[in-house]
Amino acid sequence: MAKRNRQKHGFKNPKTPEISEDGEIVRKKHKVEEHTSQRISPDPAELSNVDSDDEAVFKEPSAYDNLLVTLGSGGKYFSDAYRRRQREEEGKSDSEENEYDDSDSLGGSGWDDSERGSDDESPKIDARESIIEKFGVVVAGEEGEVAEMENDRDTSESEQEHESQVHSNGAVEASECVSSYSMHLGHQISKGEIDELSKKRWKYKWEVSAAENCKWVGTGESFIRDDNLKPGYGLKPSLYRHWLNIYETSEGSDFHTSKERLFFSLCDSYRDILNCSKRPFYHKGHGEDSSTMDAYIMHSLNHIFRTRDLVTQNDTKMAKHKETANDEILSGGGFLDHGFTRPKVLILLPLRNIAFRVVKRLIQLTPSNHKVNVEYLGRFSDDFGAGEAHDNEDDEVFQDVRGSGQKSSKPTDFRALFDGNPDDHFMVGIKFTRKSMKLYSDFYTSDMIVASPLGLITKIGEAEREKDKDVDYLSSIEILIIDHADIIAMQNWSHVNTVVEQLNCLPSKQHGMDVMRMRQWYLDGYARFYRQSIVLGYFLNPDMNALFNQHCLNYEGKVKLVCEYKGVLPKVLIQARQIYERFDADSISEADDARLEYFTKKVFPKIKDSIQGGIMLFISSYFEFVRIRNFLKSQNASFCLLGEYTKQSDISRSRVWFFEGRKKIMLYTERAHFYHRYKIRGIQNLIIYSLPERKELYPEIVNMLEGSHGMTSTVLFSRFDQLRLERIVGSTAAKRMITSEKSVFAFC
Repeated sequence: MAKRNRQKHGFKNPKTPEISEDGEIVRKKHKVEEHTSQRISPDPAELSNVDSDDEAVFKEPSAYDNLLVTLGSGGKYFSDAYRRRQREEEGKSDSEENEYDDSDSLGGSGWDDSERGSDDESPKIDARESIIEKFGVVVAGEEGEVAEMENDRDTSESEQEHESQVHSNGAVEASECVSSYSMHLGHQISKGEIDELSKKRWKYKWEVSAAENCKWVGTGESFIRDDNLKPGYGLKPSLYRHWLNIYETSEGSDFHTSKERLFFSLCDSYRDILNCSKRPFYHKGHGEDSSTMDAYIMHSLNHIFRTRDLVTQNDTKMAKHKETANDEILSGGGFLDHGFTRPKVLILLPLRNIAFRVVKRLIQLTPSNHKVNVEYLGRFSDDFGAGEAHDNEDDEVFQDVRGSGQKSSKPTDFRALFDGNPDDHFMVGIKFTRKSMKLYSDFYTSDMIVASPLGLITKIGEAEREKDKDVDYLSSIEILIIDHADIIAMQNWSHVNTVVEQLNCLPSKQHGMDVMRMRQWYLDGYARFYRQSIVLGYFLNPDMNALFNQHCLNYEGKVKLVCEYKGVLPKVLIQARQIYERFDADSISEADDARLEYFTKKVFPKIKDSIQGGIMLFISSYFEFVRIRNFLKSQNASFCLLGEYTKQSDISRSRVWFFEGRKKIMLYTERAHFYHRYKIRGIQNLIIYSLPERKELYPEIVNMLEGSHGMTSTVLFSRFDQLRLERIVGSTAAKRMITSEKSVFAFC
C-alpha cells in the first residue's frame, strides 16, 4: 500500500564528490600511450621510468579504452588528483596509514564528514541509556571499565590479525584461495558462460531434503560439502567467535546443526537463493525468521569485512613497494579489488519497524571492536522505532492496536506486523570503519544500504528528473537481499523490478573510482553475473518467480526451497459449502481475460436477477478490481466499493449500506483486508473472484459467512493459479483439481 504511511524524513541527496587521492583514471601502460600533453600519469615515478626513445603505440580503441576516455573527460578532477599524488610523494600527506575508515579504498567517493551536508550536523553520539539497553551496544564515552578492556582486547586481536596478514603474505594468499569470497569474485567469467546465462534456462539437477515436507533444489553441482574443513565455516575468525558467543549466550545447543549455520552455508556458496516458505516472526515463526536473518546478516558482514581486508592489504603492499606497485597492477590481477562505488550490500525491506528489527540485530552481531562508537543511534531509534499512525485515514487501522488498554479485535499476526512504525518510505546508509559504525552515512561512502522499494524508487525518480542527481551507488552491489518479499508484494512489486534493473549498471559519473585497481568484470559490464540475490518470503507468487528467473543471473547458480503444502481448509470454522469452479485459459497472459469472461457469462447472470443481497466479491488484485467495477457500472448493478485506495469516509458508508441491504454487491480487495482486517457484516453469498495470495486470509474471509442463510462460497480458478491453490487446499488436492477432467469441486 504505497500511498499510505509515507512520512518524509528529509534524506538529502549526496553531493557531487571530489576525486579521492587514489582515484585517478589511467590507461594501461603496456597497451596504450598517448602524447605527454594529453596523458595523466598515475604516478610521477612512472614518468621517470619512461625512456625518451620509447615510441608511442597506437591501437584501435577497445571498449575498455572508450570507457576510460569517457570517465576522464573531467580534466580538473585529474589535475587535482595529480597534484595530490605529488604532495603524497613529497611526504606532505599522512595517507600512508591506509586506514579504511576515512579513505576511499573501496572505490567509493568518500570525503570528510566536515564537508557533508546538514544530515550529519547532529551530535556524533546521541544514544542514551534506554537506547543502549535496547540495542545491546556500548556507545563511545559511556561504556564501563570492563567494556573498555574488552574493546581494547578485541581491537588488539584485530590488529594482530591484520599484521599477520600483512607480514605473512603466503599464508594469507593460501587462506584466501579457499575462501568462497575470493573464489567467487576472483573467477574470470568466459564469453560462453555469459551466453549460457543470458538464455535464462535453469535446470535444477539435485535436491536435498529439508524440514517439514520441503527440499532444496539447485542448479549445477550440489552445494553440500564438509564444512568442518573450513575454519569458522568460511567466516572471518572475529565474526565467527562473536557469533558463536551470542549463540551460546542465547542457550543454543549445537551450532553446527543449527538453522543459522545451515542457512549461512547456503549464503556462503554465493548462489542465488529463493526461500519463499519462511515462516515470519508475525506468524509465530520467531525462531525460523531470526535464524535466517542472523545468517544473511553475518554473510553480509563477512563480505564487507573481507572486502576491507583485501583492500587494506593491497594498500599496505603498494605503500611498501611504491616503485614497482604500478607495474604489478598492470602485469597481474592481484591488486584488482575495487568496484565503481563503495556500497556492496543492499537489503530491501517493506516497513520501518522491520528495518528497525534488522538493523538492531546487525548492531548486535557486529563484533565489539567494530562498534566502539555507533553514530546516530538515537536518531535511528526515533525514526524507525515505535511511532503513531501518520494520517487520519489509518487511524482505524491502528487505534485498537495502540489504544488505551482495550483488547484488540485484530488477529495476532496483524498486531505483530504493524506494531511500531509501519511507514514504507525509508532509506539509510551504514558505514563500517575500523572501530565504529555510522548510521545515516552518505550513500557513496556506505558499505550497506537498507531501504524500502518505495524509498529507492523515489531516489531513482529524482535522478531521472534532475541531471545533478544519480543512483550510481547501486552500480557495485554484490549482495542483494529481499526479505519479507510477501509483504512487499502487498505494496507494489513493480518497484522491486525497477530497483533490480538499476543494479550493476555502468555509472554516469566518475565518483572517485580508481580504474587501475578495478576488477575487470566491472569494466566489462558483467557485474550483474557476479551479484548474489537472496529472496526471502512467506509465499511464492509468479512475480517473485519471474524476478528470480529473469533478473538473478549469478554465474554460481541457483538454489531454491520447494515445499508440499497441507492447506488451510481446516481453519474454516463454519460448515460452509465451498465450491471451486475451474475455467480454461490457454496462457498466463490470457488468464485475466478468461476469468472475466467466465464471470460475466457463468456467474453474474445467476446473481443479476436474484432478489437476495449480501453478495461479496473478493478480488485479489487492484487491476481485477477496476475491471469488475467497470463491468458492474455497465450493467447498472447495485454495488459498493472497499479497496485499498478507497477513502475512509467512503469505506464506512459502504459497510453500512452493505449491511443494511441498500447495496446488493460489495467489491472487497485482498490488500484492503491485509491492511485493515475489517469484519464485514451482512454477507449472504461469497464469491471469490481470485484466490488471495496470502493463505491465512482465506479462512478469515470464509468465516465471515457465519450467520448467513446458505453459507456458500464460490471460488474461480485456472491452472495458472496453482501456486495459490496449493497453499489453500493443499498440494495433493491442487494437483488433482488442475489435471482432473471435472471442472467443479466441492469442500464442506
